[in-house]
Parts: sequence; structure tokens; C-alpha cells
Amino acid sequence: MRCLGAKRLVSAERTPRQREWRPQIYRKCTDTTWLFLFFLFWTGLMFIMGYSVAAGATGRLLFGYDSFGNVCGKKNSPVEGAPLSGQDMTLKKHVFFMNSCNLEVKDGRLVSTALCVSSCPEEQLDTLEEVQLFARSSGSFLCVYSLNSSNYTQDPHADSLCPRLPVPPSKSFPLFNRCIPQTPECYSLFASVLVNDVDTLHRILSGIMSGRDTILGLCILSLALSLAMMFTFRFITTLLVHTFITLVILGSLFVCGVLWWLYYDYTNDLSTALDTERENMTCLLGFAVVATVLTAVLLVLIFVLRKRMKLAIELFWVTNKAISSSPFLLVQPLWTFAILIFFWVLWVAVLLSLGTAGAAQVIEGGQVEYKPLSGIRYMWWYHLIGLIWTSEFILACQQMTVAGAVVTSYFNRNENEPSGGPILSSLSILFCYHQGTVVKGSFLITMVRIPRTILVYIYNTLKDKRAAWSRCLFRCCFCCFCCLDKCLRHLNQNAYTTTAINGTDFCTSAKDALKLLSKNSSHFTSVNCFGDFIIFLGKVLVVCFTVFGGLMAFNYHRALQVWAVPLLLVAFFAYLVAHSFLSVFETVLDSLFLCFVVDLETNDGSSEKPYFMDQEFLSFVKRINKLNNARAERAENLRIEEGTELRPL
Repeated sequence: MRCLGAKRLVSAERTPRQREWRPQIYRKCTDTTWLFLFFLFWTGLMFIMGYSVAAGATGRLLFGYDSFGNVCGKKNSPVEGAPLSGQDMTLKKHVFFMNSCNLEVKDGRLVSTALCVSSCPEEQLDTLEEVQLFARSSGSFLCVYSLNSSNYTQDPHADSLCPRLPVPPSKSFPLFNRCIPQTPECYSLFASVLVNDVDTLHRILSGIMSGRDTILGLCILSLALSLAMMFTFRFITTLLVHTFITLVILGSLFVCGVLWWLYYDYTNDLSTALDTERENMTCLLGFAVVATVLTAVLLVLIFVLRKRMKLAIELFWVTNKAISSSPFLLVQPLWTFAILIFFWVLWVAVLLSLGTAGAAQVIEGGQVEYKPLSGIRYMWWYHLIGLIWTSEFILACQQMTVAGAVVTSYFNRNENEPSGGPILSSLSILFCYHQGTVVKGSFLITMVRIPRTILVYIYNTLKDKRAAWSRCLFRCCFCCFCCLDKCLRHLNQNAYTTTAINGTDFCTSAKDALKLLSKNSSHFTSVNCFGDFIIFLGKVLVVCFTVFGGLMAFNYHRALQVWAVPLLLVAFFAYLVAHSFLSVFETVLDSLFLCFVVDLETNDGSSEKPYFMDQEFLSFVKRINKLNNARAERAENLRIEEGTELRPL
């Protein structure tokens, strides 16, 4: 890394002039202080990671442990005061919960007794005789260690020392060796120990478990549709755009019609004895209302922006030409997603390891629980900030890489000798000179995300105590932070592009970009907004097709499961996948927009100052200017006519 004072001349110019818009002429390290702060912050994260490995009980996390302090699959040391601790569990590698269908959490600990067993019962056991027979045939004892298997049916306290009947069929989870119940109802109750609303989660998880194959198929469908939409935008034409908008309109209307038809069908054929159908009907009504409102808004926006369609298509041609010089830009979301997944897995592993860092204490009944060490909660919050900041940093690196590749390709005088490897060149410039700028931009987003996270935490903590005015206040604050987050992300994108052009620091780049865009907003803003709107329609189309497939698949089992919430999760996943792939077009479009404006600001098309844009780009700019001038003349004539009519006699 060449930061901390390194400078780089991209042209023959030897001394830096007074700062101005000078694409790729002079470059130096920017925001090095923020890079140093980020390094210090990650030093703290590495300390937490090392502390979690040293103080955390990774063995308890991976292999599981029983209620008496024994780690399954290992030979254990005794805990003072716990007579059933210190046992050899080498052959007992699975954790079995005696009351897996009715787990309870009191004062932050699990009430149900956990045991180490050699195998999980794969068939339902209805009586103690069957539990005893299973112990004899498999050598897996499902009652407390102090009770001999021969006394399962004779001991008067067997009901409290053995699992609650019937024992559901279960299988061992592949990684953590927990016996997980296989029936959907029992599985949902097993997973609901971490939330308060057990009944709601019970029904939701039952629907997810019953329709997990359908959900997986719909997720794969959304991925395929997103890839198809990305290639559609890659080779867009006028006819294709009209067909595409027609499909969006028809798809939105069709989904709305199907939702209202299903709601009408539910109201006429409703079994009041089935809570699932009533919940599905309520969710369908909400879906239908929201879909109708969104469809109406989309139709109005399409009608208002229809006159900009031709110019927007030409803008996509320009965008595709920029992408054609760097075709690997389309795969940027893949490696970004891979890096994010790796970091998130590491983050969760450290968090879980921190959760196991505690001292053993004996409680009533000779059972053992682990109290968290002091200072762990502060580490959790520090770890959470690290999650948000680092994730935003990775996403910002992608934005900076794409913007740098577009800038490198655009500001290239010799078209016969295209810049070699614009993506690699952009990455090298990012890591050598502008990591501090990306760190600062991602920190601003983090400072907005943290209050939102705290608000959500307080809102959920005070769920039973909040009044109507407090709910309204929380929602208003949350909406304000969301709007601020959107504005900052747009500001960051323009600042990254300006940094890629001029090599200036974050604040200078953001100020210059804002000043230049406000000065030249009349040139491209409406066309650029319509281009972003077309990309948004692509995301809507992916969601519409995915939701329609989900409606048709889930409706066949309407009485068996609550499919409304799983369908909502599938729709959210479809939008997230479509956004991940199509966001490259948005970033390229915004970067080209700023490059156009910089080119017009610094050059006049003369032989001394020729434009960087080629003739195709230049004709596109002239058509936009002609359209804007005609609109300005019409507005001026209308103002003069109104003034003439109001002139006094």
C-alpha cells in the first residue's frame, strides 16, 4: 500500500496547479487519517476475535453441552457441586432436549434439560416402554443420567426424569450435533425460544418448513430472472424498452387482479375453524391494497416520464458502450457478495464464541449454567459497529471500483488504444491512494445506521410499554434516518466518482460534485432519473414474476400453512437479488452522468479543448440541450403571454 504521503503524476505535468476539475492528472493519498482510524478500529476487532477464541468455549458451541456441564463427544472434568458433571461423553456426540416441543427461556437461560446421547430418535416414541426399548436397541439413553434404563417404567419420578411424551422424531443438525425435531409444528416451537410472540412464529415457521422446497425454487427463479434482466439491459433497444414497460404494466395489473381474486375466494370459502386461512386472508388483503397503490403510482410515473423514453434509451446505449469496454463490471456483485458472505460468517462465529465466554456456576438440581464475563456486552456493541462499518466499506469499495473503471474508460483520448484493464487499474488506484476516502464515506453511513439500530432495539424492548404517541415518534425518527441514509448514499456515490476523477479527498469531492451537479442539473437530471426508473422497473418485473409463481404454488396448500409471510420473504429476496445485479447499471449511469457534466465544464469542443466524449455521446448531449432549450422557450413564451393578458388598460 502506497498511502501516507505518496503522490502520483498521471500526465507530464510536474507541479500541481490550483485545484480544479482535472481528470486523472494529479493523484495523491486522500483521507489518510481516516484510514489510520479504521486500522485502529480493526485492531480492536482483532483483539475481540482473539479474546473470543481464548475465553470462549468453542467446544461447547460446536459440539454442544448438556445441562450438567458436560461437553458432548469429549471426556470432561468435574464441576464442583455438580454430581453429574465430569462424565466421559466420547461416544455421546448429540445434544437431546427433553422437552424440545415446549422449550422455555426464563431469566435468559433455557429451562428444558439437555442431555448428551449417542443417537437421536428418528421415530416418534409415545410411551416410556418405547423409550426404554429405544435405549436398549440403540444404546441412547433419553432420561437423566442418574436413572437406570431398567427403571424407566418403574421409577415413580420417571415422568420428571424422562422426556415429555410423545417424543417427536428428530435428526442431528449436520454441524452442531443438536437433535432437531422434524415435524413442522415442533420445529417452529423449538426455534421460537428466542422471540416473544410464540404463536405467530409457530405458524410462520410451520409454513416455511412445509413449503421450504417451494421457497427454494422461487429463490432460484428470482436469481434466474435477475440474470436475464441484467442481460436484457445489456442489449436494450427501443422495441425492447416498450415491450419491457408493457410487461411491467401488465404484470403489475395481473398480480393485483390475482391478489384481489384470491381475497374474494377466501371470503366466500372460509373455514372459521382454521386460523391459517383467516391469517392468509388478512395478509392477502394487505398485499392487495399495497400492490394496488404501488401499481397506481407506477402507472402515473410511466405516464409522466413517457416523453423521456427515447433519450433514456440512448443513455442506456451510452451506458452499454461504457460497460462493453469493461465487461467484467457485470460480475462485480458476485465477488462483492462472496466477500460479504465470508465476513458475515466470520462475524457470526466470533459473536457466538463471545456468547460462550462465561464461568460455570451450579444452580438448583445440580445443573450448571455459564454466566457471561464482565465487559462482554460492551464487546458485543463494538462488534456490531464493526459489522455495519466493514459491510459498508466493502460495498463502498465496489462503488469506487465501478466508478473508477468508468472514469478510466471515459477520460481516454486515444480510442484506438483503449486503457488496458480498467477494473484492475481502478482497484490499484483505490488500494494505493483512496482507501481513506472509502473509509470516511462508509463511516458516515454507519453513523446513520447505528441510531436506526438503537431505535429498533428500544422499540422492541419497550413493546409492551409504549403508547400510541411513542410509536408515532419512533416511526417518524426511523423514517427521517432512512431518508438521511438515502441522501448520504447518493452523496457518497458522487463523491467517489469525483475522487476517481480528480484524486481529491472526500469532503472536497462531495462539495465539488454537489456544486457542479446543481449548476448543470438541467442538462441530464430528468433523463438520468428516467434511466434509474427503468432499472427500478426491471426490479419490479422480477418481483412480479416471482410473486406470481409463489401465489400459484402456495395457493394449493392454503389450509395447511401460513404462506403469506413466506411469500413476503420470497418477494424481499427477489428484490434484493435483482437490486444486487442491476445496481451496477445504476452506478455506471450515475458515474457517466457526472463524467458528462465534468467534460462539458472543462472543455468546449474546440481544437484546444476537445471533448473526451465521442461523436455518439456528443450528439446525445446536443439532443438533450435542444430539448431543454425548447422547453425553456415554451416556458418563457407562456410567461410573456400571461404577463400580456394581465397588463392593465
